[in-house]
Parts: sequence; C-alpha cells; structure tokens
Amino acid sequence: MQAGNVFEWLGEAVGAALRYLVEGLGGLFGSVARAGAQFLDGLSRTLGMNPTLLGLLALVLGLALLVAGVRALLRRSFVGGAIYLLLGLWVLSGLIR
Repeated sequence: MQAGNVFEWLGEAVGAALRYLVEGLGGLFGSVARAGAQFLDGLSRTLGMNPTLLGLLALVLGLALLVAGVRALLRRSFVGGAIYLLLGLWVLSGLIR
C-alpha cells in the first residue's frame, strides 16, 4: 500500500466531513434567519408599519419609553412617568397606521 493513497483517502474523508458540517450549519442558520424575517414581517404587517430597520428601531424605542414610564410610575415619580408614557405613545402612534 502506498503512503500517498492513505493520505489522499484521509484528506477526502476530512473534506467530506467538513463539507457536511458546513452545509448543515448553513441550513440551520438559514432556517433561523428565515424564521426571524417572517416574524418581523408578520409583526410589522400586523401593526401596519413598514418593515424597515428604522421602523423596527423606533418600535423598540417606543416600547422602551413605555417601560420606563411604567417603572417611573411604580417608583411614584408621577411627572417623569407621565412624560415617558406620553413620549412612548407619541413615538408608537407615528409608526402605526
């Protein structure tokens, strides 16, 4: 048996294993990306907003302002809570059609 044939076989085996691993991970990450895109598309369609990055960032900002307003109200900071809630509602009302 020649030494070249052994290493050729070993190289083909390692290459096939790596190809299988890369294709599997590519399929997995592709499925996760498609699921995320479909989730964001459904969310934006339900809210009646455009599915752009700026729109989604504004949605997160509006929700964060609402959470900050509720937390301020729970700390009995009524003026700050009202301001945060109004700002959050203002941002969200601009997004939703």
